Amino acid sequence: MDVAARQQILHRGLDDIFEPSLRASIGELIDDVRERGDEAVCDALDRFDGITVSPDALRLSDDEYESATVSQEVASAIDDAITHLRIFNERQLEHSSSWSFESEPGLTIGEKITPITSAGLFTPSGKASYPSVTYQLAVPAIVAGVPEIAVVVPPVPGGQGEVDPAVVHVCRTLGIRNIFRVNGPAGIAALGFGTESIPRVRKIVGPGSPAVTIAQVEMQRHGVSTMMLLGPTESLVIADDSADVMRLAADLLIEAEHGTDTSVVLVTPSSTLAESVDAELHRQLADLPEVRATAARAALGPNGGCVVVDNIDDACTVANAYAPEHLQIAVRETDVEHCVDQIDHAGEMLIGQHTPFSAANFVIGCPASLPTSGFAHVSSGITAQAFLKRTAVARADEHALERMAPSIIALADHEGFPAHAAAIRRRQH
Repeated sequence: MDVAARQQILHRGLDDIFEPSLRASIGELIDDVRERGDEAVCDALDRFDGITVSPDALRLSDDEYESATVSQEVASAIDDAITHLRIFNERQLEHSSSWSFESEPGLTIGEKITPITSAGLFTPSGKASYPSVTYQLAVPAIVAGVPEIAVVVPPVPGGQGEVDPAVVHVCRTLGIRNIFRVNGPAGIAALGFGTESIPRVRKIVGPGSPAVTIAQVEMQRHGVSTMMLLGPTESLVIADDSADVMRLAADLLIEAEHGTDTSVVLVTPSSTLAESVDAELHRQLADLPEVRATAARAALGPNGGCVVVDNIDDACTVANAYAPEHLQIAVRETDVEHCVDQIDHAGEMLIGQHTPFSAANFVIGCPASLPTSGFAHVSSGITAQAFLKRTAVARADEHALERMAPSIIALADHEGFPAHAAAIRRRQH
């Protein structure tokens, strides 16, 4: 690839997310929600989703909350996933406790770790049912100790305002009562400002369409914390000629079937493997429903593709530049640790062909709401850490302050802050 082709594959999704006219439209919607509250939220639901509800019906009723049911198989799968998520996040929390130590005689420094006070969780709807998104967001918030949690979710398309019962089941299992049926961007704005029905929260998280992503970015201007970016999904697989072609093609199709805005890339030093996988993809695509096959063709074609490199080191270089949301490493066992050591920029790394993306998306317990569009260069997936904040704590005795005094005074005088220096000098007399 030339420089332009490389930039195109690395730049995936950002133009759609920050398309000027869409951004302007979302900005107007946000201003409307800020000014008119519930009425604006209901109007957006009618305009964009074709569903009419009154303001007093934005919050799910007690009957809807209690009566939502799923099959026993789905209920057991949700329990399995929640158990794994709790284990992962509770273990992470063990490494996120408050700490302190004496950095020099008489000076103690440390941090106090506390949860944020409230969080809003967005679960998408429309392309599919996403109870997995709900528990992937909610369990970390609960483990972190967030006291106030609200879930916003668009109603089932083509219905009368009903919400996916699997999402309600997850919330009920986790004890989350505040569930609101909303249009995505309007719901993001409602969580940020607060309305008559929807509580204001301090942080909003959740993956979604470019419109939902823009809404989260725009709400940062209004003092709301969000995660950057949880946009259209993407995956990258590094594979050598030891990889099983059937499994490799199947795993490439996992994220590819999400939507026509998805990006999926195979990176391999074997052109023979690439040709074999291409043929196998054609065979497996024939087994997918047309809507999923269409999405997969876009993800693997104009949005992604196959990059043939000289060696595994170059494959790791490509992966680091791409910084994928989801990364799978399907290479010889002797090269696995080398790849893991080489790659620093990925939302997740799944090792081997017994660790497909679908296992991580649903059950393994690692975060599955991960940074997209290259933001794995600077951010991480949603875990308990995302709902914690750190407060620095320090305490100096008289002797420690005397030791630091010359440095404090010298810097205060240099920067032109006389009160800074005076607070120290006055103590010396």
